[in-house]
Amino acid sequence: MDELPLDQVRTLLAVVDEGTFDAAAAALHVTPSAVSQRVKALEQRTGRVLLMRTKPVRATESGQVVVRFARQLARLERDARAELGMAQEAGGPVRLPIAVNADSLATWFLPALTRVPQDPPVLFELHREDESHTTALLREGQVMAAVTSSPDPVAGCTVRRLGLARYLPVASPGFAARHLSGRGGLPRALREAPVIVFDRRDVLQDTFVRALTGEGDAGAGAGPLRHHVPTSEGFCDAVAAGLGWGLVPEPQAAPLLRSGGLELLVPRRPLDVPLYWQQWKLDSPALSTVAEVVAAAAAEALLPPGSP
Repeated sequence: MDELPLDQVRTLLAVVDEGTFDAAAAALHVTPSAVSQRVKALEQRTGRVLLMRTKPVRATESGQVVVRFARQLARLERDARAELGMAQEAGGPVRLPIAVNADSLATWFLPALTRVPQDPPVLFELHREDESHTTALLREGQVMAAVTSSPDPVAGCTVRRLGLARYLPVASPGFAARHLSGRGGLPRALREAPVIVFDRRDVLQDTFVRALTGEGDAGAGAGPLRHHVPTSEGFCDAVAAGLGWGLVPEPQAAPLLRSGGLELLVPRRPLDVPLYWQQWKLDSPALSTVAEVVAAAAAEALLPPGSP
């Protein structure tokens, strides 16, 4: 009873990917009853509830372990077929799901992917997520690799340091004159002025204000007047337009600082975010190639640890 039947494992993966038992049945060309029976049999074998019967269906913590195993198994099978000259028969191109934060996507990550050899073709399935949350997608088995701010490896993954992503505290000159030039000083002004944030999980601006005041995690952070702009390019545009102040990636801020479209609020006080590459411990040629390409591109685009 120690073995995990592969048909049951693949069925569980299909249910998670398709979102419902009926959709999984259609994808597998079996009846919904057969899908339900396979999942129940796998849950009985493992002694764990593997799925939350919601809409869409979601894997439990135990189910995520099986889903991750199923994806790794599928990846190994595709790689083996490719080495045996059966790639066309196996469905063609290699597909790699990767989680990456929006700022990396908007600056250095996409150019890096253009360096990946395309013989055989590699198709990227990119999942945009905050760098502090991309590991959740690894843990759930949704992606095979991720750009993350966490140095702690997800179970079954390896970690490689990529470098530091530098953010600059900036605002438009007009906004700075209106909101940030009061007598109370800049720290107080930043606590009251409108601020741009990516989404409700974005804490970069709060972290910067707390560091500026020396209050640590107990500090108040940025102010309550917040504009939510959930794209990297839109975030930069919103700051340049004068909606609020914000921390903008240095590659995006630099040309606007040179042209006068943005003003640096605090010289020599950037916020550096360490980035790491985490990937499954899997002997996959395609995944290994992408990892090397990403690491090389990051070495060129990001700052090394300890940069002034």
